[in-house]
Amino acid sequence: MSKHILMVVTTADKMNEDHETGLWLSEFGEAYVEFDKLGYDITVASPLGGKAPVDERSLQGDDPQEVLDTAKYLENTVKLDEINDVSKFDAIFLPGGHGTMFDMPENDKLQAIIRDLYESGKVVAAVCHGPAGLVGVKLSDGTPLVKGKTVTSFTDAEEKETTLDQYMPFLLESRLRELGANFEAASNWSDHLEVDGNLITGQNPQSTISVAKAVTKQLA
Repeated sequence: MSKHILMVVTTADKMNEDHETGLWLSEFGEAYVEFDKLGYDITVASPLGGKAPVDERSLQGDDPQEVLDTAKYLENTVKLDEINDVSKFDAIFLPGGHGTMFDMPENDKLQAIIRDLYESGKVVAAVCHGPAGLVGVKLSDGTPLVKGKTVTSFTDAEEKETTLDQYMPFLLESRLRELGANFEAASNWSDHLEVDGNLITGQNPQSTISVAKAVTKQLA
């Protein structure tokens, strides 16, 4: 049986003070390519459904064409509320982009999906700002999902280096620490991931492929 991955992307296109944002394309595309080449069944969903906005700054690098080509899978995403049978998924993967900071932390449907998958022993993975989707998740006993877990995400130092910290609703590393996570930070822009059981997190765009490979390793 082919593995089935749920990739959840942001549909927020604005930060505070109307600064434009969206999804960081390489964090979606690099993971999509990794999953696709193993023949995984991939469902791409988002809070609002429809077309997911891509942060223009994420198109200014030198990403390979196969990664850029994955933008076509963002044209018509499934609305999260339309996902009824969570049991069919073997893993969930949350790519980042600053948009996630605005439409994922308080999304009840996303929290329920993540909780159900996590408690079923399925893989929960997120990279860069994707862990913003984890901060509101509580387990069935009311404990924050990340409490006592070793995790990473886009760090406060990286956020300040981008100078976008002033437009964020909160700093992701700080919030994860407040929730009781054991947060591990590597130097800015280094490839870094943490694996704590079936929870896999990556620090930044540079960590995407490592996180995707860690997911495929657990699913093998």
